[in-house]
Amino acid sequence: MVIPDIPSKVESSTKILDFRRVPPVAGRLVNMTREIRDVTRDKKLWRTFFISPANNICFYGECSYYCSTEHALCGKPDQIEGSMAAFLPDLSLAKRKTWRNPWRRSYHKRKKAEWEVDPDYCEEVKQTPPYDRGTRILDIMDMTIFDFLMGNMDRHHYETFEKFGNNTFIIHLDNGRGFGKYSHDELSILVPLNQCCRIRKSTYLRLQLLAKEEYKLSQLMEESLLEDKIAPILYKLHLEAMDRRLRVVLQAVRDCIEKESYNKVVENDFASPRSTITTER
Repeated sequence: MVIPDIPSKVESSTKILDFRRVPPVAGRLVNMTREIRDVTRDKKLWRTFFISPANNICFYGECSYYCSTEHALCGKPDQIEGSMAAFLPDLSLAKRKTWRNPWRRSYHKRKKAEWEVDPDYCEEVKQTPPYDRGTRILDIMDMTIFDFLMGNMDRHHYETFEKFGNNTFIIHLDNGRGFGKYSHDELSILVPLNQCCRIRKSTYLRLQLLAKEEYKLSQLMEESLLEDKIAPILYKLHLEAMDRRLRVVLQAVRDCIEKESYNKVVENDFASPRSTITTER
């Protein structure tokens, strides 16, 4: 297997999994005063900068949620580690469409989402456009596995490029909740896979490969992230959690195969160039 040279924990995992659906990202040490505050032409952004009681430079920016002094980013005193993501094409050049994730959480303390109470919820999804044709449901399964491996419970929406209609991949944006609690495996993230019992053959083979000792997922991630300017990126316990969660995913697929049969669960997608798996190292 070729170990990719990738500078971000999320982008590393998506390339190692061969999904390649996260914009290129690099870790950087940023001087908030010299490289953000003093060069911005946005007066609204500039006004969100302040000095904390600990005498650190902070700012909170502008957004729909959580942009306030209570959720500010603060430097030490003005140095902060962060990730720099490549811009996607401008919307005037490549329009994108935002889709609500069918397995979106209710975000309500007392009201559960439909998928939480209906074990046959996937059957309803598969009869609803755009999931009733094409590979979109398989893309959701890939995204589900991706989120489970990094513990991201917050996949409420995803995006696609409009130009390609339903014949497209989905873009994995907003991965900020990933790699939170290494000691907890949130099994509810895997509900789409458990309910639908569908997976690409290329994804299944890749996961089996990454479970082998010589191609261990945690090892590939660790080696990949060493190239980042602010390495180390992930604690060893996070890396070990990925190996543990990978075993959970493979067991879920095996349970589906036992229940449904291999041919009904595993979709042969090897007509697609992206499904090729390189095994040299």
